[in-house]
Amino acid sequence: MRTEGEIATNTDPTGPWSLVVPLKPLARAKSRLGRAVGEALRPRMALAFAQDTVSAALSCRAVGDVVVVTDDPVAGAALTALGARVVADSPAAGLNAALEHGARSARARRPGAAVAVLNADLPALRPAELGRVLEFSGAFPRTFVGDAQGIGTTFLSAMPGVELRPAFGGASRARHLSSGAVEITLPGLDSVRRDVDTGDDLEAALALGVGRFTALPSAPVAPAADR
Repeated sequence: MRTEGEIATNTDPTGPWSLVVPLKPLARAKSRLGRAVGEALRPRMALAFAQDTVSAALSCRAVGDVVVVTDDPVAGAALTALGARVVADSPAAGLNAALEHGARSARARRPGAAVAVLNADLPALRPAELGRVLEFSGAFPRTFVGDAQGIGTTFLSAMPGVELRPAFGGASRARHLSSGAVEITLPGLDSVRRDVDTGDDLEAALALGVGRFTALPSAPVAPAADR
């Protein structure tokens, strides 16, 4: 179980970065994970992942605010309680439209801040590793972090005045690379790359050390069901 960043939360609104975290309604979130943890536990795990992700992000000194884009009232209330600002997915036009909407909302409130998207399913996220990613990103117009499988994306950034241009979903790593975003390949960023979609992913995150919310509703994992 990870303890880093779980108690001390960054409350400095002058941090240079605004982060946007998208979250599906819990009833539909993490559908593939249900095979490993059971359908009854799946929505709770999806919320726990998001809570640990947001908690770690808010504990990072470089982060001034976190904007969560979700229409789920339970998740919205839980993440607001942690210090995130929740906005509805008013475009209702898919993930990338939701991310653009979140980025506009963040920039309307803090126009001088750099903006980054962070997946909501990073339960092992460590503030120090996120801080390294943000520090690196400050030197380039746009950057991204590929997921542990080398197929998807877990993080995408844009400096002030630069369009975010998200292309998440499926093989998004290749799309973000071809769009001109700089891939961050620094060593020691396992917690930023480890998103969770399956039982195997959850086992890998548990091995890294998850946050307190994911540790609480944990259940026996049966990764063989995902193979």
